Amino acid sequence: MTDPRQLAAAMEAELPDILALTERVVNIDSGTYHAAGVNAVIDIWANVLLASGFDISRQPLQNRGDQLTARRMFGAGRRVLILGHADTVWPAGTVAEWPFRRDNGWITGPGVGDMKSCVVTALHALRLALRDPRGIGSVTVLIVPDEEIGSPGSRAWIELHARDADLCLTLEPCRPNGGVVVGRGAVGALYVRAHGISAHAGAARANGASAIAALAPLVAPIEALTDTTRRIGAMVGLFTGGSARQVVPQDAEMHVDLRAADQAGADHLLAEVRRIAATPPADARVTVTAEGGFYRPPFPTRAGTIRLFDAAKAICAELGAPIHEVVSPGGSDGSFAAALGVPTLDGLGPITHETCSRRERVDVASIPVRGALLAALIATADGAAP
Repeated sequence: MTDPRQLAAAMEAELPDILALTERVVNIDSGTYHAAGVNAVIDIWANVLLASGFDISRQPLQNRGDQLTARRMFGAGRRVLILGHADTVWPAGTVAEWPFRRDNGWITGPGVGDMKSCVVTALHALRLALRDPRGIGSVTVLIVPDEEIGSPGSRAWIELHARDADLCLTLEPCRPNGGVVVGRGAVGALYVRAHGISAHAGAARANGASAIAALAPLVAPIEALTDTTRRIGAMVGLFTGGSARQVVPQDAEMHVDLRAADQAGADHLLAEVRRIAATPPADARVTVTAEGGFYRPPFPTRAGTIRLFDAAKAICAELGAPIHEVVSPGGSDGSFAAALGVPTLDGLGPITHETCSRRERVDVASIPVRGALLAALIATADGAAP
C-alpha cells in the first residue's frame, strides 16, 4: 500500500490503538536521568517492533537507558534509517502531577510530542509501509536513550548506522502548520567553573576569594558575542554559586548555551567564549576552568534532503495536508546523519505545539495524516544520492 490517502485511512482506523499506546508510554516517567523509566518505555516499543518482524538488539548505556537497534532486511534497495528517542526532559514524579490527557482534539502529558506520540505513530506507519517492501533494502530503527542531553553516549552508535544508510527519517514532532526540518544549526554548551576560598564575610572577609566575583564579569562579554548577522549566539542559561549569604563563595559555575548556523560560526564562537573564560580573575587565588564545546554538528540543507522534502511535499499535496520547510536553531539526532552527507528529513511526527513546556500538546487529527506521510516516504522516497 503506497497510496497516501489509503495510508491515511488505515492510520485513522488504527488511531484508537495509537492513542492507547501513547497514553501507556506517556504515563511512564522517562527523563534522561531516570534509566529505569527510559527502559520501561523501550521495553514496550521493542515488543511492538519484534511483533512487526524486526530483529532486536539492546546495548546498555552507562547511567542511562539502553540503546535499542531494530532492523529488517529485505535485499537490494534503499537502506532507510529511522531515528527516535525514549527519554524526555521531565524528571521522575512529573507523571503524577501531569498525566496523559485527551481534551478537545488534543493530547497532552510529559513527552507526548517530544516524542512519544511520534514514535508510536511511526511504529504503526512502519507496519503499513512494510506490507509491500519492494524497493526497500533494509529499515533500521534506533531508539536513543540520551537524546535530550545531546546524545553524548549515543553519537558514535548513531553515526555508525548513518554511514550505512541511504536516507534518514527523524521522528521529532512536526511544527505547527506542517513545518518539517530540512536544516539545523550547531548546538553546544560550555561549562565554566570557578574555585576560590571560603571565609566569613565579616572580619575574615579578606581571607576569602570569591568564585562568584570571578565569574560574574564574564557574563556580559560572553552574551555580547551574539551576532544575528553571523547567526551565532551565546547565552548564560544557568549561574550558581555560594553556600550562604554571609560566606565568601568558594565555588561557582555557569552553563553557556552556544548556537551557530554553520561550522565556521561554531568554531569562531567557541574560540571566543574560551578566550573570555580564560580571562585571569581579579583575585589570583581563584582558579577558573572551562570544558565543553559543540555537541551537535550543523545539519546542512543538501540536495538529497531537498529531494526528500520534495517527495514529502508531493505526498502532502495528495493528502491535502500543510507542509513547509523549517531550518531550526535547535539540534536533533538527525544532525549526526545530515553532517555525514546522508539525506535527512526531520520533524516527521504529529503536529505538536509548545514542545518541552507544560503546555506541550499534540493535534490528534494530525496523527493519521503525518503517519501516512511517514509511511509513504518509507515506501517510496528516493534519497540515495547526497
